[in-house]
Amino acid sequence: MCIAMPGKIVELDGMKAKVDFKGTVVNVNVGLIDAKVGDYALVHAGCAIEIMAKDKAEELIELFESLEI
Repeated sequence: MCIAMPGKIVELDGMKAKVDFKGTVVNVNVGLIDAKVGDYALVHAGCAIEIMAKDKAEELIELFESLEI
């Protein structure tokens, strides 16, 4: 099973972005969305697929953290 994770866009360079996932910064393709630095994006398989509201993204991040074993 694959899931999408929310992260905060911290840097943009054309169709690529650096996205912060609670301290882990990953290069992500943002060609499918209209991305801006500071946005929260839902990321699946290295591609940002949706911009999320900050409160919804933080809620989902907290949920994933609570599921960690």
